[in-house]
Amino acid sequence: MATSLEGQTLGKYRVLEPLGSGGMARVYRGYHPQLDRFVAIKVLRSDLVEDDTFLARFQREAQAIANLRHPNIIQVHDFDVQDDTYYMVMELLEGDTLHTRLTDYRVRDEQMPWGEMARTLLDVLHGLAYAHEAGMIHRDIKPANILLARQGQAVLADFGIAQIVGGTRHTMTGALLGTLNYMAPEQGLQGVSDVRSDLYSLGVVFYEMLTRQTPYDADTPLAILMKHVNDPLPLPRQLNPVIPPSFERIVLKALAKEPDERYQSAMEMAEALQQAAAEAEVSVPTRISLPLSFTTRDAPQESVAVYSGTQRAKLHDAGFAAQDTAATQSVDWEAQLAQLKESEKEKKEVGVSTAVPIPFLRHLFWNLFKRPLHDLELSIHSISTGRAVVNGIGLVVIGNMLTVMFSGISGPGDFFRVGWPIELYLTGGALLYMMVAMRNIWLFIPAVILIGNAFLMSYYTITGNWQHWAFLWPLELFVVFTAVAYPINIADNPQVERLAVHWGLRLGRAALIAMLILAIFALVQ
Repeated sequence: MATSLEGQTLGKYRVLEPLGSGGMARVYRGYHPQLDRFVAIKVLRSDLVEDDTFLARFQREAQAIANLRHPNIIQVHDFDVQDDTYYMVMELLEGDTLHTRLTDYRVRDEQMPWGEMARTLLDVLHGLAYAHEAGMIHRDIKPANILLARQGQAVLADFGIAQIVGGTRHTMTGALLGTLNYMAPEQGLQGVSDVRSDLYSLGVVFYEMLTRQTPYDADTPLAILMKHVNDPLPLPRQLNPVIPPSFERIVLKALAKEPDERYQSAMEMAEALQQAAAEAEVSVPTRISLPLSFTTRDAPQESVAVYSGTQRAKLHDAGFAAQDTAATQSVDWEAQLAQLKESEKEKKEVGVSTAVPIPFLRHLFWNLFKRPLHDLELSIHSISTGRAVVNGIGLVVIGNMLTVMFSGISGPGDFFRVGWPIELYLTGGALLYMMVAMRNIWLFIPAVILIGNAFLMSYYTITGNWQHWAFLWPLELFVVFTAVAYPINIADNPQVERLAVHWGLRLGRAALIAMLILAIFALVQ
């Protein structure tokens, strides 16, 4: 905005000092004399006034969020136009933004307390749940749009690019709405946003709270977007090993590439976060701690930060991921995005026939030996239940295809004479895979019975000592008893899901090793 409105009057409001600016508007502190109330006045940038698209967005923001009444969503009081100056009047909340708070911690080389993180996210999720139920999504969730009010709660601000679910889609030529470091893949690539896009963005915020950096960064906007679309997520605990594993699981699920594999509602994510905090024995406060760091009058000199020298090096430089939502982009964005969309379409068409083998091969063969079990647990658990079932079936199908191929090398009779227990390993392994992905301890029963019998049958077929069954048969009873008794015994244990993952991964690795040994033995016969 070229000219400051400081000291002028807009309608009923006296404009005081500027508070900040964004990609679409500048915000001032204002005063309403009749009500003796301070407010925040958001004024549309003057260079955008002639653009009907931006005017429509500005009007939609005011009209949409003015109807929202929730303690975790900023309240809009008024909307008007005066002398071609479009402005919106909101409640004025004293406090920090989450961006300011995180920057303060980063410069101090400190970690935001786990309970404070959980409280902040839960407040935002409650506000989002309310807005989503009202048919409204945010589309620009980031730390700069999360206010930490002096009253002790997190408040979600700036629904400036909100979209009414099911209503008319508003797009801009050559522009992306949102901030790229926090943008869901489908939002950046296809311009499609829904509830799960908001939860992805909040997952990026949580990632930054845990690790003090965003997961993807690059030198150009398009490169950042492509990383969101294609790159595997850097595991938070590799950057900060003290992060509670249960918190890391929340991030992994929220940042799944496919929307169907994320949390499907804000309340679902909130419940999962509460469970994660309980599992990590993290006490979640009822209010955010005060005083806040930068902007409260109670502590104006507590955290005066000068970003220079070694202190500046501690900041995560997020280049194009500026804290202000970009209102305009370079003119070649549309062509670049079109090219990227076309390439993604081709990749999907080519990958249709291999959708099942790739995940199952990656998780159950290569990663079983290459990666630590904890990392494998997170990568498998980020998969949805439906995908886990499909992958499990894919394991059995492709495993059978491989056994047919191997039988052609050694001869069908020779290979299957010794290698037939592979079928038991494959079926049991598929059940173990689903047990880890779904965290369902009851799948332990059929999986262990199958794997246990596969071990016994492997011994008999390799040694040829079938007569040993006469004194080894009690092992069969032991396998069945263990498979049934263990899940029943721990069903009420609060760590039951964790135990399901623990035993599923370890038994799966043991079964895979035994199956490979059996296959090699069958081939050389």
